[in-house]
Amino acid sequence: MSDPLSDRRRTREEEYFQKKDRELVEKMRQQAKAEAQLRELGGQVGVTDPQLIHELAELGFTPETVKLLPLIPVLEMAWAEGGVTAPERKMVIDVARARGIEAGSVADRQLAEWLDRQPTENVYQRARRLIGALFASGGRFDLTQDDLLKYCEAIAEASGGLFGIGRVSSEERATLARIADEIKTRQK
Repeated sequence: MSDPLSDRRRTREEEYFQKKDRELVEKMRQQAKAEAQLRELGGQVGVTDPQLIHELAELGFTPETVKLLPLIPVLEMAWAEGGVTAPERKMVIDVARARGIEAGSVADRQLAEWLDRQPTENVYQRARRLIGALFASGGRFDLTQDDLLKYCEAIAEASGGLFGIGRVSSEERATLARIADEIKTRQK
């Protein structure tokens, strides 16, 4: 003879363990998806170092937005004087388009957000360090360190001066020196 209370308890236990099994399977599925995204992220910039890949992800980069990484110093240069002027904004967008960032894409929306709201100093510092490390480790960028610095110089000159005098401010010179030091230091 069966005990209705025992049967009900056993049924609840089975339901509980089935639910836990489903949760575990879903957690494993999510973890596998996250690992695949990290591998794809690393593949986009040509690195396999898990630490670099995790740091890219921590900064919020995805396979869709990682093309923006080399533009962070260009953005920093545009924000060097506390705001982005219309000529600087246009140049940043032109550089982005030249690097294959399409209008309306996820990366383009992220860039627009950064042009409207300045990234934190922490983002700049970590991005400079990562860019330098990626250059040093043979990461895949479609530009050189010198090209990146030339973009930064062009941004610095975009809005400055009267009749070409004093085109680059002291803030912009300091920012350019900091960017160059961080990116080039890693190369040695």
